[in-house]
Amino acid sequence: MKKPLKILFVTTDLYPFCKAGGLSDVSCALPKALKEAGHDVRIMLPRHGVIDEEKGSIKLLRDNLHVSFSDQKIVFRIKKSYLSETIPVYFVDKYKYFGSRSRLYGYEDDNKRFLFFCRAVLKSIKILATEEDWTPDVIHCNDWHTGLIPYFIKSDYAEDRRLGKMKTLFTIHNLTFQMKKDWWTISGRHKDDGKYPIKKFEDKKSVDYINFAKRGIMYSDLVNTVSESYAQEVMQKDFGQDLHQVIVERFERGEFFGIVNGIDYKEYNPVTDPGLAVQYNVDSIEKKYINKAALQKEYGLKVDKNIPLLGMVTRITEQKGFDLLMEIISPLLRLDLQLIIVGDGDRRYKNFFSKIEKKKPGKLVAHMKFKTENVTQIYAASDMFLMPSRFEPCGLGQMISLRYGSVPIVRETGGLSDTIKNFNPKTGKGNGFTFGAYDRYAFFAAIVRALETYKYRAIWNKIVTNGMQESFSWEVPAQKYLKLYRKMLKK
Repeated sequence: MKKPLKILFVTTDLYPFCKAGGLSDVSCALPKALKEAGHDVRIMLPRHGVIDEEKGSIKLLRDNLHVSFSDQKIVFRIKKSYLSETIPVYFVDKYKYFGSRSRLYGYEDDNKRFLFFCRAVLKSIKILATEEDWTPDVIHCNDWHTGLIPYFIKSDYAEDRRLGKMKTLFTIHNLTFQMKKDWWTISGRHKDDGKYPIKKFEDKKSVDYINFAKRGIMYSDLVNTVSESYAQEVMQKDFGQDLHQVIVERFERGEFFGIVNGIDYKEYNPVTDPGLAVQYNVDSIEKKYINKAALQKEYGLKVDKNIPLLGMVTRITEQKGFDLLMEIISPLLRLDLQLIIVGDGDRRYKNFFSKIEKKKPGKLVAHMKFKTENVTQIYAASDMFLMPSRFEPCGLGQMISLRYGSVPIVRETGGLSDTIKNFNPKTGKGNGFTFGAYDRYAFFAAIVRALETYKYRAIWNKIVTNGMQESFSWEVPAQKYLKLYRKMLKK
């Protein structure tokens, strides 16, 4: 039997302590799966201001710690709690940069904040070695905010007896986000080559232009992204977000991989979900209509199980295909259907759909504020789930919708291609409806195909059953991550 690994999972978003996006679900579920596989996994993240210390049972572990740059020494604390009572969670506590903020991200000094965080993580590892006699075999870094950890290990700490030997995996969850600034607004003379030393904390000119994601890709031992199709896409110029050449170099050296995310099948389970009007499984899918009626009544829609209910639970952004939905909304709402959108994001889209809701009461519900409580009601109640993303590294919504028997309508990109197969009426195979071209006609046609198929209830139930019988748990992805960890340790 192989020796269990010690894994430090570094993230900036972790359910149930905080949640800004899909990373929080991954950061919760993957460590649980690694723990269940017999490994010693621990998590580290900032102590954001939105985190409730009392509710999270967070306690002080060490005070008066500091990280040093050539121009400044920054004092911080480490606090500790547990995920699911068995996985230690460590919080880098610095009020000025995290505790005083009402959001996780979106501040002008984000580069500075996460530069400090990356250095504080490495300092904290040394503290854990003395305080708890624990040193990780591998550090799993997630998204751009953690991208400087591999860089510092290979540069500032290369000769350090403990940190210099650390192996790092850098996971790209969305390559669009590489630093505080939008990478495409950076002029050529300011683009980070990944090589200039980061010595000063207060040097705004250099700190503001650090490309965290690029350095994570360049200096980590291995790199992966969150689906096999997205891994292929980001090596192309159109999807590579100006980093495709760096990624291709890692791929050619056998150091770049794609692993499809999973979902927590205990967290998302229509058999046990307490937020549903009625619980159900694949053998009692008719009970979905009770959930549908409850949601229709809650949002003032006509209660009718025969009217197709389309759902969306998502960030309201351009990436998620809202331009396409805007273009087809008028002819779409002339059809016999109901549409409910739940999410938060760009004001332009929120304002548009809020106005349409007022014009089309009983047809469209635009709940333009994301709610984590009972969000699975939408999956359980809806007949179809829309994800017309322009690009999608992995996507969790389509996998959750399958779990709850809501048939996904998705664009063939990234993780959506890896998880959703277009229904073939001749063979009876497939778990959703897909379209290829990113245009309104292809999107509208996919919806119409789904609506026409919905009229034939036996066929529709076959599609629902196909989806509910799929398995997208974390068990298989966790084993793939473990192979990457062991591959790093052999290098």
